[in-house]
Amino acid sequence: MLAILRQRNFALLWFGGLISMTGDWLLRIGLPVYVYSLTGSAFATSIMLITGFLPDVLLGSVAGVFADRWDRRKTMLTSNLLLAFGLLPLLAVHSKDTLWLVYIVQFFEGCVSQFVFPAESALIPHLVSEEQLVSANALKSIGQNTARLVGSALGGLLIGSLGLSSSVLLDAVSFLFVCSMLSLMRLPAPAVKVKHTPAHVASAEKNLLREWLEGLQLIFRVRPLTILFLMFAVQSIGEGVFSVLLVVFVEKVLGYGAVVYGSLGSMQAVGSLLGGAIIGLLGKRYTPARLVGICICLFGIIDLLIINIPLFIPNLLIIWALFILVGIPGIGAMVGVYSLFQSLVADELRGRVFGAFITIEALMVLVGMGLAGLLGDHLGAPLMLNIQGSAYTLSGLLGLFTLGRMVKKQQEKQNAELIAKA
Repeated sequence: MLAILRQRNFALLWFGGLISMTGDWLLRIGLPVYVYSLTGSAFATSIMLITGFLPDVLLGSVAGVFADRWDRRKTMLTSNLLLAFGLLPLLAVHSKDTLWLVYIVQFFEGCVSQFVFPAESALIPHLVSEEQLVSANALKSIGQNTARLVGSALGGLLIGSLGLSSSVLLDAVSFLFVCSMLSLMRLPAPAVKVKHTPAHVASAEKNLLREWLEGLQLIFRVRPLTILFLMFAVQSIGEGVFSVLLVVFVEKVLGYGAVVYGSLGSMQAVGSLLGGAIIGLLGKRYTPARLVGICICLFGIIDLLIINIPLFIPNLLIIWALFILVGIPGIGAMVGVYSLFQSLVADELRGRVFGAFITIEALMVLVGMGLAGLLGDHLGAPLMLNIQGSAYTLSGLLGLFTLGRMVKKQQEKQNAELIAKA
């Protein structure tokens, strides 16, 4: 698996992402803690998170279309520059009176980041062979979770000791670092050249809606993609609930503070690192479809244990152990999903399909965040978080009993079409 890092372009992309995501986790941990400590309200915390997710719904699919049109490396470079400078207004946030700046920055950062994920995900198949996709995505997940491990721990410490500004500055610097890595990449022309005629470019605005619809139609035409999107729609509702109410659960129900809250992300990252290493070494023994179903089921079951065991045995070591454990199937599911997308979708459609994935996922996350904000203070964090764990388990069962068969049929169909064309 580590041999993939000898491929210069992938190594630059991977290392830049490692540093950038570490900076991201500083704010992912710091901002919810900061807003909740400032307001004491689950509703205010949910509004802050919803503001950051709105662009996923509004722009996710459209950004995917542009990721298919534009030079993907340059798209990522420009976006990261904008993300770095867009964080600076957060330096002026010091009280409830300036909290409105958090919402504006969250929305802006969310808008710009829409162009990064589909461009990066569509670029990876150009940097490694198809046989290396599972290993490459596993290595990417190791980077993501190394970033989560370091960033979550530092995020909790920084927000508790130095305040919000330290996290803001470090995150901005991390975006500039990834720009330097992207500028060093050298890609062959076919990997980045937009496959449109001059006439097509001239009528780009007219074709935008058509291209966007092509991505959505593919999702509903290819059955495995339909199941994947349905699964993640259900899971994302639970994720929305979890992202809002975990800080409430940790601080109000369990009685811990920001440092413990940050440490939970680090513990899950430890498990994800273990999972990434296991998948990288053994991933070829399991099809991506099988990997997705099994791992999501396990993730949901462990999630339920995370919420319920501490209510009866409030031991921090047990909580940490469960968060480590849940990270292993979590990363297996992610690797399986990305590998399925990259193998089932043609290159010229990958960006918009990944963009549609962002949009549908984000829309359901918003639903979950809204439910958490409206019901969390009334029903309580434990009940709402149990709903989240149950949603994961049920969606995993759906994938386990349907995905493998559907993927096999789709691949047989694709092979038959290739033979017919030949």
